[in-house]
Amino acid sequence: MSILLLLQTRGRMTAPELAAELEVSVRTVYRDVESLGAAGVPVYADRGPAGGYRLLDGYRTRLTGLTPDEAEALFLAGMPGPAAELGLGTVLAAAQLKLLATLPPELRSRAGRIRERFHLDAPGWFRDADQTPYLSVVADAVWNQRQVRVRYRRWREEVTRTLEPLGVVLKGGAWYLVARSSGQLRTYRVARILELETLSEGFERPQGFDLADFWQSWAQQFQARLYPAQAVVRLSPRGLGRLSYLLDPARARAARESAGAPDQDGWVHVVLPIESVEHAHGELLGLGADAEVLAPPELGQRMAETARALARIYCRAGPATEREPESRVAND
Repeated sequence: MSILLLLQTRGRMTAPELAAELEVSVRTVYRDVESLGAAGVPVYADRGPAGGYRLLDGYRTRLTGLTPDEAEALFLAGMPGPAAELGLGTVLAAAQLKLLATLPPELRSRAGRIRERFHLDAPGWFRDADQTPYLSVVADAVWNQRQVRVRYRRWREEVTRTLEPLGVVLKGGAWYLVARSSGQLRTYRVARILELETLSEGFERPQGFDLADFWQSWAQQFQARLYPAQAVVRLSPRGLGRLSYLLDPARARAARESAGAPDQDGWVHVVLPIESVEHAHGELLGLGADAEVLAPPELGQRMAETARALARIYCRAGPATEREPESRVAND
């Protein structure tokens, strides 16, 4: 069945390609292809360097053997919000209706329950969603392999670029365009596109380009550039536990994994990726007396200066309960 579905969706495939895809031997592929032919499936072998197995043109199997888990996963994977942003909301709804109509009654009810019990909300908390008026146009250009000319807002300037759009990625509620510009692969936040014009010129996608692989590599490099420095911090048990509330998950995990053995007071040393001394100073203040900066020295000095300033503020007049009302002080 797997061989049949692969040939139906991908077209011609060689025996070694099928074997690699299914993680079986080439001999097993030969045997299973013979079994398909004996069962009446019109599978043919083309000889020569460009040969391989293929199905007779126009042949389509009428397999309906979705398992319950597969039927449920198909409806769980459909994210109506992002699909609508891409201009595919009605297409997704129509596809799901057609799929429901083809499912047996018992699978139809299970798939329906998924939509009743699970809802996927991609954007993060406490921030406005990106305004992406050009997202559907970008998606159309990606699909039809059309170049686009964009006016784009960078950090400190606006630029105009001609792009070959290769794919879109939804990350943490923000949409990104992966495109080729002047022969180089780059990433653009769709919300920062100020103007967009779809050009008549097409383009050829880079051979072997894989969107998921590129994004994973780019994201790792971006995070390394975003946090180029490190701080060594001594944390109390409570401070170590609070890292997840103050830092993003990747940095909190990296810090916990770097923790050494606890000292006699239960404190541990961690290595924390930081963007800058200024940025780290603001973050680590949230840990209060549960963190001691050991390096770099300038960060430790900033923390000490802030601690002395806070002590002067709070120790000047004693606890708030001992202070006289402001009006009485003024009258005296």
